[in-house]
This record gives sequence, structure tokens and C-alpha cells, in this order.
Amino acid sequence: MKRVVITGMGTVNPLGLNVPEFWENIKLNKLGIKPIDEFETDDIPIKVVGSVKGFDPTSVIEKKETRRMDRFTQFAVCSAKEALDDAGTDFSDVDPYRAGVIIGAGIGGLHETEKQHSNFLEKGPDRISVFYIPMMITNMAAGTVAMKTGFRGDNFCTTTACASATHAIGEAFRKIKDGYLDICLAGGTEACVTKFAVSGFNNMKALSKAEKPEEASTPFDLNRQGFVLGEGCGILVLEELEHAKARGAKIYAELAGYGASCDAYHMTSPSPTGEAAARAMVDSYKEAGLEACDIDYINSHGTSTGLNDKYETTAIKLALGDEAKNTVVNSTKSMIGHLLGAAGGVEAIVTALSVRDGLIHRTIGYKTPDPECDLNYATEGNIEKPIKGALSNSLGFGGHNATICIKKYEE
Repeated sequence: MKRVVITGMGTVNPLGLNVPEFWENIKLNKLGIKPIDEFETDDIPIKVVGSVKGFDPTSVIEKKETRRMDRFTQFAVCSAKEALDDAGTDFSDVDPYRAGVIIGAGIGGLHETEKQHSNFLEKGPDRISVFYIPMMITNMAAGTVAMKTGFRGDNFCTTTACASATHAIGEAFRKIKDGYLDICLAGGTEACVTKFAVSGFNNMKALSKAEKPEEASTPFDLNRQGFVLGEGCGILVLEELEHAKARGAKIYAELAGYGASCDAYHMTSPSPTGEAAARAMVDSYKEAGLEACDIDYINSHGTSTGLNDKYETTAIKLALGDEAKNTVVNSTKSMIGHLLGAAGGVEAIVTALSVRDGLIHRTIGYKTPDPECDLNYATEGNIEKPIKGALSNSLGFGGHNATICIKKYEE
């Protein structure tokens, strides 16, 4: 079997328009959650979101072309461009059928859907844009990135709610490990910070109603009250090890394992037993050739909802046994909110950089311990320690569980 390494990364998210800016803000424990200014909130109780500010797609995409792309696709194109620049090549000299693009999205073009539905109601069916369908469908981010790069290998979109990006990364890992691809752009993208989406999530009692940004996303805290809706994108360049070495690529870390499972339990609630989520974690670190004692760090799904944080804690204990108490667990969502289908992509970037630098960021916002969430959640500050193996968890509505295992690269 082939080995897979991470050689490039790109992101757009509430804490940065590129990876260096994002990582610096993560290390400084900055908060990317802000009061909503995209729409009026007088008639809804949700007051904060994790939105991307200052994003200008025309730095990468021609202005005319941006009008034919929904925001989630724009995020993906710009993040993919950064990831390839970071990798030091556009791979135009390789067999295009050995290069793939797998980008997950949970919802797709919601901005354009709302706009065109208004046109339909107010002006009639003839006023729906001819570009609406290709702008809206979730696969278009992967398809558009392929058109920009010329990559003709495997190209598809994973849509498994909040697990979409981690499934995409895991499936790309499999394609390279099993010898079907040499390179793959993989991750997730999402852009649905709209009043319609916020209202829908609010009505199902999923969102935090905190009015102060610093009190809104508080994973594992006793008084957590829901997640904060966010948007953004995270894309990795995954590359077969010998291919990367042959071109002298820099290597962030090794992507060494992937586990996927389903709770088969409930539409929105994780299973109370944690069994299936634990199975994804165990399968991931076992494939990486590691044991429970080798997992120094877990970037949790950590949504700040009552059920997720409680049952994910249960799953981690089941997956690691007695070693769980020695593992540091944190939640990037404490700083940027929940990016839905993009969450796993951005969190994979954090996990890889944590492994490279030996730094685990603080879970900010935490004040009151929860007896049912009793692991080390890095609540007092950043933790510096060597990381042999790390897991990144994503748990999606519908019971979808995905975990990737990233470890320090060694020859």
C-alpha cells in the first residue's frame, strides 16, 4: 500500500483568508464569531455567526465568472489555488488522470437558491437564471476546481452533512493509498450564512441564542446551548509519498488512517452509546499502525450542543479506553463556529499544523466544567507537546461518522 502525505493547504474561514493568517489567529486564541450584519435579526433570536469577512474572489477568479458561481464554489476555487501554490506546483506536468478532486459540501448553493426563489415568486418562472442549477448543486465546487486545474481523475462530492469534508479527505486518502491516484485536492466548502438557514437551524433548537460572541460557542461547557453557524472552506493537497519526495515537496504530516461508520440511530442526535463513532476512531488509528496510547491529540467535532459533546466524550472514552485521560481534546469550533460541510476540511488543516508544530490550541469560551464531559479539553491555554498521532472527528446529522488519523511524518 502507498503512503499519503499532506503537501499543501488552503483555507477561507472566519479567522483567516489564508492558512498563515488562520494559524496565527488560532495560536493567539482569537474569536472569529461576530454579531450578524448580513441581515436583520429583529424577528429571530440568533444574533451571532461565524462569517467570512473581506473575501474577494476576484483576486483569483475573473469578475464575470464570479457571477456564475455561488459563494461556496468561490471559496473552493480560491482555497484550492492557495493549496496548490503552497504545494509549489500546479501539477501540470503529471498525468491528469492520476490527479483528482474530491470536495464535500453539506448544503451547496443556498445563497443562489434564495435569490432565484425570490425571482420566481416575484417575477415568475421565466426570470430564474439559466445558471441557477449549476450554481446550486453541491458537486459544482469539485467540478469547477477540476476545470481550473485540469485534473481528470476521480472527481466527486461527498454530502454527509457535517461529516462531508472528512469523508472527502478519507476517500481521497483511499484513492491514493490503493494506487488509483497520485495527487488529490480534498476537503470541504460551505456558504449558508443566510437568514433562511439560520431560521431553519434555530427552529430545530440547534443554535446558540447567546448575544455576546464570546459566550456563544462553548464546547464541553456545562452551560453550552447550541452551535454557531459558520461558513468557509478547507482544502488539502494529498500526495503519494514517493511522488512528493521525487519532486522535493515539503511535507506537513502524514495522513495515515481513515475510519467511517454510521450510528443508524436518529436524524439529528448522535447515538448515546458512542459505539459507532468510537469504531470510526479505532479503525482510523489502527490503519495508521497506532495504538490508543499513541493518540496524543483529538480535534473533536465539539459543536457546543448538549448531546454532541456528551456523546462524543463517551465515544472517545470507548475508543481509547484508559488512555483517554492522557489525550488532549479540543474544539476549533470554539473560535470559528460550525462550518457544516466544510468543518472537517478546516479542522484537518488545524490538526496537521498541530502535529507539525507540537501545539494544541485552547478551547476558548469554556468556563464551567460538565461532569459528563470530563476529559482534558485544553481549556486553560495552548498546550505544547510532541504529537505522535492525532485524530480529527466529524459527526454528521443522519448518524454519519468520519475520523482521519494524522501523524508526524517520518522517513
